[in-house]
Amino acid sequence: MKKITVFTPTYNRAHLLPKLYESLKNQTSKNFKWLIIDDGSVDNTKEVVEAWGKENEIEIIYHFQENMGMVAAHNTAHYIMDTELCVCIDSDDFMPHNAIELILDLWEKHGYEECAGMVGLDAYTNGNIIGTNLPNVKEAKFSELYTTYKISGDKKFVHNRKVFNKYLPYPRFGNEKFPVTSYLYLFIEQQHKLLVFNEIFCIVEYMEDGLSNNLIKQYRESPNSFAYYRLAKMRFALNYKEKFQNTIHYISSKLLGDSKNLLKDSPAKLTTILAFPFGLLLYLYIKNTKKTAVNKKLNK
Repeated sequence: MKKITVFTPTYNRAHLLPKLYESLKNQTSKNFKWLIIDDGSVDNTKEVVEAWGKENEIEIIYHFQENMGMVAAHNTAHYIMDTELCVCIDSDDFMPHNAIELILDLWEKHGYEECAGMVGLDAYTNGNIIGTNLPNVKEAKFSELYTTYKISGDKKFVHNRKVFNKYLPYPRFGNEKFPVTSYLYLFIEQQHKLLVFNEIFCIVEYMEDGLSNNLIKQYRESPNSFAYYRLAKMRFALNYKEKFQNTIHYISSKLLGDSKNLLKDSPAKLTTILAFPFGLLLYLYIKNTKKTAVNKKLNK
């Protein structure tokens, strides 16, 4: 049995997938499966993938579902996979030629049964690291990376499926496309830590239609999902500053969506009262701005 699954949620990205396919085809280790979750594409994604399957260069599993959003695609992927490890590589990204071999070697040397998995680096195509390096520690909780060690930039997470699957599924709210893949990490980290490696696992290319460049639109379209996410961030905040910031976002998301029980549902009622004016201002900004991109500070 293969050791790791590379899974790729995709929607109308047939023109981007070839670069990822080439990077997987050229891996120094073939001890992996490539699972493609086609989230309702209406382009020629299926035909492109079927042609690659006939080449028989790597093991490819293709699954089509109605369009439900990226995180719903993650739900599907986690229930289909049967390998010990998994890593999500987006359709506009690709892997260094030795990434699979590197990940498996690190896991063989350092992994253990109750470990949440590993975190490594994302890099641009020119080789520069996205954001900061990871801290010089053996293990860390997901939230500690950003709150205690103050790292910045996207990082690549490799999951130990035995641990990860205990916390599935990601929630759904009506027709909203739940947008936050890190939601489950907040629960996992209460019992399990990540191994930390300053090694490049993924090469990233940001597209204009990607989620990172359309976050305000996501806030508007999935307010109840974001409110639910912020409740978890408030509950597990590592310090009061983090709790207050997430309370502001919780308030704005509740005002954008179902505002009933805004105070009742909050795990920090006094903080919610104190943060309400700021949450109201953020709500008005998100509702009225013509921007789609978001400042990084806004999304802390």
